[in-house]
Amino acid sequence: MRLNTISGRFAALTIIFVMLAELFILLPALASFRLDYLESRLERAQIASLALLATDESLASDLESELLQNAGVFNVVLRRNDIRQLVLSSPIPGPVAQTYDLREEGVAQTIDDAMGTLLNRRKEVIRVMGSPVNQAGQLIEITMETAPLRAAMIEYGVRLLLLSAAFSILTALLLNLAVQRLVLVPIRRVISHMVSYAQAPEDPRHIITPDARLAELRDAETAMASMQKTVTSSLKQRERMAQLGEAVAKISHDLRNILTTAQIFADRLEDSGDPKVRRAAPKLVNSISRAVNLCETTLAFGKAEEPAPTLSRFSLAQLAAEVIEAESLASPAAQVDFLMDIPPTLTIRADRDQLYRVLANLTRNARQAIEGTGGPGTVEIGAGETDSDWWIRVGDTGPGLPEKAREYLFKPFSGSVRKGGTGLGLTIAADLVRGHGGRLDLVRSDTEGSEFMIHIPRDMAILPARQAAGGR
Repeated sequence: MRLNTISGRFAALTIIFVMLAELFILLPALASFRLDYLESRLERAQIASLALLATDESLASDLESELLQNAGVFNVVLRRNDIRQLVLSSPIPGPVAQTYDLREEGVAQTIDDAMGTLLNRRKEVIRVMGSPVNQAGQLIEITMETAPLRAAMIEYGVRLLLLSAAFSILTALLLNLAVQRLVLVPIRRVISHMVSYAQAPEDPRHIITPDARLAELRDAETAMASMQKTVTSSLKQRERMAQLGEAVAKISHDLRNILTTAQIFADRLEDSGDPKVRRAAPKLVNSISRAVNLCETTLAFGKAEEPAPTLSRFSLAQLAAEVIEAESLASPAAQVDFLMDIPPTLTIRADRDQLYRVLANLTRNARQAIEGTGGPGTVEIGAGETDSDWWIRVGDTGPGLPEKAREYLFKPFSGSVRKGGTGLGLTIAADLVRGHGGRLDLVRSDTEGSEFMIHIPRDMAILPARQAAGGR
């Protein structure tokens, strides 16, 4: 039995605790043994004295010595009718060292006297007084030697300790068997499940089925089963995301080539003789350019890294106007109104294309939330600045986000509300804002609508690409 195991330590602690309990019992037991020993000597001395009291003649010295030897005392004194009488006597080997009156000793005094007798190795003569049995007098007094008493107490204590040790070992073995059966076997089963699950966490067959009889172990198994299900589901989701990322990267690669060709043809529209075509050409070129940039960014996202923002100063009102114009074209007539509350002179320093994507994602989500209600609504983009940062607010009068969507708002494939949505829009938007050293927060979401707030620090420096992707 090893002490570094639960069963070994449990057995060792059981033996120690039982022995400690026996030590607390040993002191009163030795005191009780000493008291019984002395009372038995008083009774023997009283019986020996009856031989003299039965006759008026003196006993022979040999018979008197034999009676005293059988009683284990040197002298016997009786007090009867207020008369103190030396009944039996013999030579005392030394002076009387202690006198004990058994009629007046309490429990604490008895234990103290017992410890004094046990620890004193000197051979001494003591006087013991007590009440005679059957009311055969007022007082009986004897003198005796302490060595036989001390030897008897040591022998009794050793027997008691050996019996306690045997009882402790037997108790420890029985408790160890019980612990093995009730606790360690279920724990080893849980460990076995953990090892097998660690070898193939994506296999749901390795998820533990709680069936322990003990409530605590069943709770532990239930918690572990829930954790394993979560981990297995997350691994499957990550695997699907990896596969989806690979597919999107391939599509984006081909789409980028197609859009590059389209961009070349769109450039030629600026030379068209139709004034309307010439006016629409720059917007078409800008849209295709953003699409090409989006494809390149998607390829970078598939490599688990977001490109560092390319900082420049630009008018935030003009950028917001472009976002609103694009979303207005996608909204049914007069169903969603777009408002802008941005000072025309407000310029910020950020990556224009990335911030366009962020605002486009937030505005598109707001528009689609309002359209989902079937009624009219308003989307507003506001902005301002403080001494430390620029802030941009995107709010709507839609139905608000459900609780589940708020809980997994910035997690891929988890925070989407719209049927068929992927939940990537807010995830990408939050990553892009973090790449600027800022943050994207959901300020409120209730039955009156939702409101997102973007904070971009004014003293932002260009961040390394790995730091920009570190919040993902």
